[in-house]
Order: sequence, then structure tokens, then C-alpha cells
Amino acid sequence: MELGAVLEAVEGRAGPEAVERALARYNEENQAIFRFDPADEDTRKKLCEGILNILEKDAKTSCQVACLEALRILSRDKKVLVPVTTKRNMQILMRLAKLDAAEDPLERVSEFPVIVEALKCLCNIIFNSAVAQKLSLELNLAAMLCSLLEKCKDQQFVDDIKCFVLRLLFLLSLLHTDIRSQLRQELQGVQVLTQALERSLNVRWTEEYKAVEDHDRPLSLQETDCAVEALKALFNVTLDSWNVHSEKESHQFRYMAAILRHCLLTTGPTEDKTEELHSNAINLLSNVPVSCLDVISPSSQEETDIKYNGMNMGAIQILLDFMEKRIDKGSSYREGLTPVLSLLTECCRTHRNIRKFIKAQVLPPLRDVSNRPEVGTTVRNKLVRLMTHVDLGVKQIAGEFLFVLCKERVDSLLKYTGYGNAAGLLAARGLLAGGRGDHWYSDDEDTDTEEYKSAKPNINLITGHLEEPMPNPMDEMTEEQKEYEAMKLVNMFDKLSRDELIKPMGVRPDGTMAPLEEAVSQYQTNKRDSSDSD
Repeated sequence: MELGAVLEAVEGRAGPEAVERALARYNEENQAIFRFDPADEDTRKKLCEGILNILEKDAKTSCQVACLEALRILSRDKKVLVPVTTKRNMQILMRLAKLDAAEDPLERVSEFPVIVEALKCLCNIIFNSAVAQKLSLELNLAAMLCSLLEKCKDQQFVDDIKCFVLRLLFLLSLLHTDIRSQLRQELQGVQVLTQALERSLNVRWTEEYKAVEDHDRPLSLQETDCAVEALKALFNVTLDSWNVHSEKESHQFRYMAAILRHCLLTTGPTEDKTEELHSNAINLLSNVPVSCLDVISPSSQEETDIKYNGMNMGAIQILLDFMEKRIDKGSSYREGLTPVLSLLTECCRTHRNIRKFIKAQVLPPLRDVSNRPEVGTTVRNKLVRLMTHVDLGVKQIAGEFLFVLCKERVDSLLKYTGYGNAAGLLAARGLLAGGRGDHWYSDDEDTDTEEYKSAKPNINLITGHLEEPMPNPMDEMTEEQKEYEAMKLVNMFDKLSRDELIKPMGVRPDGTMAPLEEAVSQYQTNKRDSSDSD
């Protein structure tokens, strides 16, 4: 339908039924349109204004829905939002979405489609307009949304309303830092959103911090969408929550972590939805203080559970499987892989049983060392390959994860990765000369297999695998030939160095890298100081 004809109907030159028919037809033809003709920009602005004038009056429900659907489509274009983003128009949409001071319960099911469409419009407008984001703070929209979320509690047929309320809270907390602070401090946003997540997942508790595991019942599509929106909003609100200062905060985060454990053990209606649910749960777990993550591996008496030292490791196994799946995707490592690797690294650094369980899965005792550590299909092989990835962040977190599994001991890491793969990590941490990291770990020792012990003398420390003894090409050279080849090599290095194609480096006494002259000088200084003290 022509845009001009729709505008003519909306501006009052036709009856209410004709307006509704014109808008319904426009909506049907344009529901999948996201790019608009710039030539029609002024007409679309006038149409937005006309629609809002109708919505300000008491039109019948079907007409309100048609108007809101058209406004939702039009609000996809940022350029037409200037006349829309006024205090008056925002208040019109908030009233239709039941985001006002009235305490009326959600009883009239016939109004639910209007509420949902008004919330969708607000989502588009706030996402696309900085003016609308500022007005949201002035109109106290976040508090109204929390109030509407409370009204949805124990109500039927409100899943769509709840989903878009949560999406709006996510957008507001993402786009406006003052609203994020208001949610966290004034509106008890962590508690409100955690309870919304709990209801979306249908959590039932057996004891404190331990939920009933119902593996046979996947979530519906609506339940999954609500849970995902709650997880995203909670992620924003809990940013910078590493330090827990009170017992109440500690309880709140443990409660959240227990719900997130249940979330990891839950499946969605499809494999893609399950992955989206788990991905957002992992992102949120990264914000939970690491001291509160002990609840994701609770004690267990069940024989069917994945256990280690009497602890249920089902959620940890899900995290490991998720990590491997993201590695196998082979793309978007920074966004898709680093959150789960960071989470597993911190869990292993702080919680001994989790570390030992994961090490048994990722770095089992070495038996066959005939192949390089980066060659193969095991999780260890895949992680070692990432240690030389072109993305510095991916390379660092993969190396850090393996280093923590080895209790930050250089000799143990080199056994599993080879010196060549680990050199970058060790250089960054000042451990090229050996030693161990700063964190303290238990003193339980690794035990080498008999196969590894017998092969160890012939393992190439650089490549990390067993090599057959190679003939020494210098065996058949005379002393003069050896001296000639040595000087030839020195001259080649000297030319490369003078042309600044390479810069010879050495390892300082503290294990960090430095230009060769500086490193040698420090060793000589240390040697003189040692001689003087003697």
C-alpha cells in the first residue's frame, strides 16, 4: 500500500475502521523491512506523529495494536525518531505498556497484545535514540519496568510481556550507565532479575544452593527467551562485582551461581537455543566473585552423577564440552571462547577439586609422546594450538588456562606443551628461566607414567615430542671447517643485527627478556656482586 494513502487515512480523512485496515495492510507488506527509502523520510515522520495522536486517544484494542505494529516498523529507522522521542510521546507508550504509577494488576488478557507491542516499540526507540535513553532516566522507566516485572509474578499468559520487560532492562543497563547504577543500588536489580531468571527456569530447591535436576524437561521457546534476556540484563547490572563486601552480597551471588549451575544443566527447545542459553550463563558466571563459585560443584551422593572426590562435576563437564565446541567452530574465538576459558581458569586457580577434575580431562598423564603437542584431536592438542594463535588475547588465555592446570609450574607446563609453544606466555610472565607463578597451590605431585619416563631422555624440549636421534653433521668436519662455519654464522647474525632486521635478545636473571648486551651486563654485575660478598 502506498505510504501517502496510509498517511491520508491516519490523519483523519477516513473512519477508524479504514485507518485500521490501512495500517494492517502496511504492516503486512513491511513487517520484514529494515531499510527505508530516504525520499519517504518526511512522510514517515508525519505518519509517526499521526499514529501517536491516535494512540493518545482511547481507540479500540485492535486499532491500538495496528498502530503500535506500524510504529514498531517505522522506529527501525533512526532518522524518523526525532518527532517520536519527546516526553509526551514516551509517556503515551509507557501508559499503553502499563508502565505508569498505577498499581492495577494485569488482569485483562485482552490488553496483553497492546502491552507487548508498546514494549517492542520502546525497545526499538530506546535502542536507536540517545534522546530516548536520557528521557528514560528522567521518566524513571527502570523502576516502572521492575514494578511491571513484579506484576508478572504468578500470572498466566504473560511470558511475552516478561520477555520484553527484561529486554528493555537489558538495553537500558547497556546504554545508560546511570540507569545501570540505579538498578544495582536503588532498585535491587540483582535480586529482582535473579528472581525473574529463577522463575523462567522453573527452579525447585532441594536445599540451600542446590536445585532439583530435571534433565528430561527442556525449556519452551518462551521460557528460554525470557531466561536469556534475564541473563543479559544481570550481566550488565553485575559488572565490576569481583569484590564481595558483606555476607548478604555473598549469599546473593551464591544463590545466583546455584541458579546458573541449574541453567547449565538445562536444555532449550533446540541445540542453537541451548548454546545461546549456556553462552549467556557463562558470561554471567564470569561476573560472579570467584569465592562464590564453589556452589557450581556441590557435594553429591548420587551414583549417576559425574563426580570427583564426592563433588558433582556435571556443570563443570558442561563447561568443558562448551569450550571444546567453541574451539572446534574455528572462528570468533575472542567473543565465543575467551569467556569460558577465563571462567575455567579462575575456577581452577581457586578451587582445588575443580582444577584436579579438569586436569584429568584436559591434561591426562602422558603416555604417547611420538607426536608434537599441537598435533592431534584431543582437548590438549587443540588448546596448545591456540597458544600460538594470531589473536594475542586468545593466545594468552589459552596459555594461562594450561599454566594454571599445571599449578603454574614451568617444568610441568613444558612437559605438556613444549618450550616453543609456551615461550610467549613465559616471556610475558618473566619465567623464561624457569620457576613458577605467584599463586600458591597444594603440594600434591604429578606422577609420570612408565612410558613417559622411558621416553623422557629423547624428548625434544623445544617441540615437546619424541625424536629419533639425528646424525651430527659436524662429526665428519675438521676443526678448521667447524671454525669456518661458526664464523660464517656469526657474520650472518651480525649483518642481520646491524641492518636491524633482528635484535638479539637474552634472558635477564629475573627471567624477563632484554637486549642481549643488557642481559649479559646484568649477569656480569650479579656475578661481581656475588664475588664481592664472598
